[in-house]
Amino acid sequence: MEVSSTQASNPQLGVIADSTLLRHLVCKAVRAAGYEIAHTLSPEKVDDGLINDGSTDLWLIEIEDEDRWVDFTTHLIDTATVPVLLGDGQAPAVNDIKYPRWERRIYSKIKDLVGMPSHARATVNVEDFSAVDDTAPFLLPPELMDKKSIGEPAQYVWVLGASLGGPKAVKEFLDALPQGMPLAFVIAQHIDAGFQKTLEQVWGSHSHFEFIDPRPGNVIANGQVVVAPVEQVMRINSDSEIELVHSEWEGPYSPSIDQVMNGMLDHFGLRTGAILFSGMGNDGAIAGPRMHKAGVEVWAQTAATCGSSSMPDSAREIGCVSFSGSPRELAGHLVQHAKTFMNNSNHALT
Repeated sequence: MEVSSTQASNPQLGVIADSTLLRHLVCKAVRAAGYEIAHTLSPEKVDDGLINDGSTDLWLIEIEDEDRWVDFTTHLIDTATVPVLLGDGQAPAVNDIKYPRWERRIYSKIKDLVGMPSHARATVNVEDFSAVDDTAPFLLPPELMDKKSIGEPAQYVWVLGASLGGPKAVKEFLDALPQGMPLAFVIAQHIDAGFQKTLEQVWGSHSHFEFIDPRPGNVIANGQVVVAPVEQVMRINSDSEIELVHSEWEGPYSPSIDQVMNGMLDHFGLRTGAILFSGMGNDGAIAGPRMHKAGVEVWAQTAATCGSSSMPDSAREIGCVSFSGSPRELAGHLVQHAKTFMNNSNHALT
C-alpha cells in the first residue's frame, strides 16, 4: 500500500483497482487533476478499519473482474461513510486518443462529489512574477518588417492555454515577443474571474501587445490580446470579431481551452495555432489532435519549466505537439514560424 503526503485543504482520494496497470492509470489521472492520493491498493488489502479511518474523502473503485469482487464492492458501498465512485473497470492507454476523454470523465465525476482540488485554478501574486526573465524581446525579422499592420483586423489568431503556473509562463512568452508581430492572441487561462483584470495588467506591463475587452462586436487586431471570460463562452468569428454566447463553458474547466481551440480551428483553419503552458489536468488534449490532424501547429511548454506539467504533458502523450520549449523558446519559435506562414502563398494576408 502506498500512502502519500497529504494537504488538509485538498480532497484525499483512495484508489482501489484489481490490476496494477489500472491502479497506475487511475492514480495518474487523479494526480494530474490536482487531487491527493491517500491510499492506492488492491481489493484484497482493504479492510473495514481502513475504509473509515478518516483519511479519505472519496473512494474511487475500478474493477476489471466484476464477478470476483461484486461482494467486496457492495460491502464497501454499504460500509463507507464517504462517497464511493465506481468506474467501468477499463482505461485506454495513455497515448490512445480516447485517454483524455476518459481522464476528463474521471475528473468531472470527482469534482461533482468532492469539489475542485485546492490548486485547480491559478491565482495572481505579484511576487510570483519577480523572477520573470527580463531579457530583451526578440528582434522582428526583416521578412516581417513590411508586413507590419498593427491595428488591422488579425488574420492570424493563436490560442494560449494555461492553468496552474501559467500566468508567469504566459508573461515570459509575451514579454519576449517583438513589436510588430502580424498576429493576435486569445488567452484561455483557468483562473477565478476576480483575478482576470489584475492578470491582464501584469501580462501587459512589459509586453508590446495591447489587451482588449471581450466585448461583442470588438474586432481583434494585430498586436492585440483578448482573454476569454470565465463566466460565458467567447468566440472569434472568421471576421476577427468577438462573439459572446450566453452559456457556460463545456466540461469541468472555465474557460475551456479545448472549446476555444475547436472554435478557432472552425473559424480560422490554418490561420490559427495553439500553445499549451503550465497547468494541471488535460485541457487542450482533446482539441489538440483535431488541430494536429488539420495541419495546425500545437506547441507546449517543456515539463522542466512548468509549475505543473500535467496539461502540456497530456497533449504530448497523445502525440499532437510538434514543438516544446520554455516560454522564451516558444516565443522565439513563433517569431521564426511567423515568417513561414506569412510568406506561404497559400495563406498570405490579403
